[in-house]
Amino acid sequence: MAQLLTGTGSAEYRDPVRFFANTYPTRGLKNLLGNVCRRLSGASGDVASIFRLDTSYGGGKTHGLIALAHAAHGLDGVANPDEFVDNEPLKGLAPNELRYSIVGPALDISFVDEACKKFVVESAYLDDRPNAPMRFLAEANLTQIIRREERNVDPEEARAQLNDRIRSVFQGNILEAVCFPGGPHDVLDEGGESRPKLAVVSYDAVFLDGTVDEVPDLIERIYSRKGSDGQSLRLFRNNLVFVAADSSRVEEMRGKARRLLALRELKKPERLDDLAEHQQAKVRELAGRSEHELGTSIQQCYRHVFYPSRDRIGDSLTNLAHTAIDTPSASHRPGAGQRQVIGVLRDLSKLRLPDDEPNSPAYVRDRTPLRKGKITTRALRNEFRRDPALPILVGDEVFKRGVRTGVERGDYIYRSGELLFGPGDPGAAIRVDEESLVLTMAYAKSVGVWPRPKPGEKSDDGEGQGTPPIDPIDPGEGKPEDGDEETPGAFQAEAPFREAMFRVWEQARAKGSVKIAKLEVRVFDAEEGLRLIGIVEGVRGAAKRIALEGGYETKAGGTLDLEYSGPLDDAGSVREFLQSQFRAVATKNLEATCELTFEDGFPTEGDEPEHLTDRLARFVSGEAVVTATAMEKER
Repeated sequence: MAQLLTGTGSAEYRDPVRFFANTYPTRGLKNLLGNVCRRLSGASGDVASIFRLDTSYGGGKTHGLIALAHAAHGLDGVANPDEFVDNEPLKGLAPNELRYSIVGPALDISFVDEACKKFVVESAYLDDRPNAPMRFLAEANLTQIIRREERNVDPEEARAQLNDRIRSVFQGNILEAVCFPGGPHDVLDEGGESRPKLAVVSYDAVFLDGTVDEVPDLIERIYSRKGSDGQSLRLFRNNLVFVAADSSRVEEMRGKARRLLALRELKKPERLDDLAEHQQAKVRELAGRSEHELGTSIQQCYRHVFYPSRDRIGDSLTNLAHTAIDTPSASHRPGAGQRQVIGVLRDLSKLRLPDDEPNSPAYVRDRTPLRKGKITTRALRNEFRRDPALPILVGDEVFKRGVRTGVERGDYIYRSGELLFGPGDPGAAIRVDEESLVLTMAYAKSVGVWPRPKPGEKSDDGEGQGTPPIDPIDPGEGKPEDGDEETPGAFQAEAPFREAMFRVWEQARAKGSVKIAKLEVRVFDAEEGLRLIGIVEGVRGAAKRIALEGGYETKAGGTLDLEYSGPLDDAGSVREFLQSQFRAVATKNLEATCELTFEDGFPTEGDEPEHLTDRLARFVSGEAVVTATAMEKER
């Protein structure tokens, strides 16, 4: 041994390659080398610190000690070291050993732990067996096998799988999901018993990041238009919501779909047989988890919600607002994408479910054509499908409860056939149809409908007892979507502003009217009304008059009602006052009417009507009533 350690012995003992080439790995020798090496490495386990070599004379004690000396120096050059020393327990290190090896005064231990976790997850050749230390293998581990399988997934199959899963995530019985619409023709414009629409925009069609400062073109076209040619204006705009993907999360979502398909393939019996037992268990676990992970990834990606509102995005003229679903809530219930959209809309008071409370009857009266005095229940119900300032209603129960509340509070009178339902009456069933009417209390009193005539008492029409008849709803009154008036010499339409203007021009041309003498525009949105006052000042060749009616309520509960009628020049100070007040009030309403009188007439042919329409439509896009009066000689 002394000669070996001093390097003076013969080559047969001094050279580890020649020594181990002439040595047979007996069980005793292997145990000796393994136990001592484990003690030297610190991974002793249950190995004793003292060994007794119990052999007969010439039994190999010196040979074993020489082998230990070479093993302690690393068995350099030995072709088959594993035949003599079991290195498996010596390979790798535990997480605490890693921390000890690199820890320093300025090093954050949490960084070490995070780096360690990421290394374990992403390393393709790390030993993935249970309880194994951190060490590399010569063959690829399960991570590498799964990655290789993901690369083999057919892109079209992955796309189909992802699209199917997106459809299932956003399906539900509250909103009607319309997945991946390509244009206005894919989203029907329906009233009646239809549910509100949820348009799930394709992740390849719209690209959005964390900041949204404009409405994407596809969403704007679908929201504004309808029909196979996409030219007709959509009527029920307040019945449509959009959800779109965040472009920064799309690739992660696609990756989850590929991983799901790869694990499904590896889970097949013929593929599992090629894996170790611990890898088979891991594949089954990951395959089950991949369904959950894909659902979560879809909901985290589809986080942008566009909904009808007067609170527009940036400088957009489209009545759509934007909100984003936060990531924790998207992960809370994977697979329930529609539910998270409903939740964020309810938080914004934009969506009413059947059990929710209705809007204030006075607010509905002032916000809808009911302010004229009467409207059919179907037309009033459709207002909730049209006006972005109103909430979206799911079903008719909230609407009916709102009508009933209005009657009980003394704001409304309900009439359907011979049934008259007013304050103090027993409850009555509310029908939503063209034969049932809602009347304001003021209107009902003015026509003698309420209070009910006493028995034998004559009503205002001179007839005997009974409920006085009510004038039928005028064409278009309470039914704005069909609201074009065609009385002699006057042309009227109620619709979104641009459409209403086009209808009026078309009516005038159809009647052969070459010029109009007067154009009246009435809008019902407070901000649009104030903008309209400013823009009509630039219309040449016209005398201008303005009429304003509305008011506001401050946050402290103060109220102001106002009415103005006069020339445009005097309306400027009123406009400035209202602009400053409206910024801080809790609620506001304003109906603005601009009347333009053309002494020499305004042509209905040529480019001038379209130029005037385009100029005004830059600032007004909401609901409007437009009335044009033909020149006297053309009536």
